[in-house]
Amino acid sequence: MAGDLDKINAIFRAHDEKAAEKKTQEEAEKASPKEPEKKKRGKAAPVRAVDKLLLDETGQEASNYTGDATSERDYRPVRQSHEYRSGCLGGLMYAVFLICVSVVLACMAWMAASDMLALNKESFTANVVLPMEIFSSETVDTLDEDGNKTGTERITRADISYMADRLKEAGLIQYKWLFETFCRFNHGDVKVDPGEYELKSSYDYRALINHMRSGSDSAITVDVTFPEGFSMHQIFQRLEEEGVCGYEELEESAANDKYNYNFLERGETGLASDLEGFLFPDTYQFYLDMEPSSAINKFLNTFYSKLDTDMINQAQNLGLSVRQVVTIASLIEKEAADDSERAMIASVIYNRLNAGMPLGIDASILYVHPDHEGAPTAEMLEEDSPYNTRLYTGLPPTPICSPGMASITAALNPESTNYYYYALDTATGTHQFFNSAGEHEAFVATQNYE
Repeated sequence: MAGDLDKINAIFRAHDEKAAEKKTQEEAEKASPKEPEKKKRGKAAPVRAVDKLLLDETGQEASNYTGDATSERDYRPVRQSHEYRSGCLGGLMYAVFLICVSVVLACMAWMAASDMLALNKESFTANVVLPMEIFSSETVDTLDEDGNKTGTERITRADISYMADRLKEAGLIQYKWLFETFCRFNHGDVKVDPGEYELKSSYDYRALINHMRSGSDSAITVDVTFPEGFSMHQIFQRLEEEGVCGYEELEESAANDKYNYNFLERGETGLASDLEGFLFPDTYQFYLDMEPSSAINKFLNTFYSKLDTDMINQAQNLGLSVRQVVTIASLIEKEAADDSERAMIASVIYNRLNAGMPLGIDASILYVHPDHEGAPTAEMLEEDSPYNTRLYTGLPPTPICSPGMASITAALNPESTNYYYYALDTATGTHQFFNSAGEHEAFVATQNYE
């Protein structure tokens, strides 16, 4: 027991000495505070928690541990910081992630640039068709350099998605979204025209757009011949058959589009029939799926080039307009068997007009029945129509076909005769001309026109 008391007293004395030492130390720190000491006390706190593990459940020191718990371990680390190791690993993973993303983006950028600039592509050509159906028209404002509105204009836009699909199917582009974006920023939808184009794989995006225009060396053309005597109906049918334009689109263009030629004598509200007779017969080169107005203008421009000053003066000398001359020429074109009798038929037409007689030309009656073949029926001959030249005097309202230059020349330079009738000689395939109705009827009785 005495030993235990001595031990307890020793502990109290040690505690008192330590408290006194601590007090002296605190007074010294107040007089001159030291930063390292503060850090020392801060670092000792975790160590004290560890030392508690060295005490038994009664709060006494373990039997195998002696000495001051904090005397030599205040600054000694227990183990390496887990946060330090995690921070290094996270930084390394983030760096690897950035490198991977950069590589992927660089690859994507290279692939996009290769497609846009047509790099590293095999050499080939492909045909691409842009039909009229993918184009739409709209009216937009025109602006001057200062941004002020100066008027309006009508533009035609293509369906960019359709165009990109066709180019991708042909292997000319790889990324549809990229081509569509390029077209939107460069107004590619208004820079292309309907048609069929032969395009090369070496064309970049800009070149593809530039080559999908009428007149470019990539536009595929077709030569179409229109003989003398074709009506506008037949001309439009052939244009549609050759893939140049649709029949309905041509009719709509003929009726509504503006064609600035004086010989048309056209009012503000036109009719498609106003162009009848002026679509000059010839062989033309067209682009496939081209604008109907452009196709029609080819015919009109050719007619204009044929119409010289002498022809206009001769029509005026006859007291006729250009339209009337063309109408007479169209009747000659349908009736004449060869060039030798064109001027003779012209003389019969003029003689009947001057006499106030009906022209009696069956070709005019058949004009309003374009799909009928053979001679007119009895019902057609009695039909109340301005084109029925058996019932009505004067010229029909419009030409009935597109005459050639031989018929136009004959209309301007008729023979001077007293003939009022003519009839086909089935034996020769040419016409016989007569002064009187009796002579005409007698000859007709000898022919079998069936």
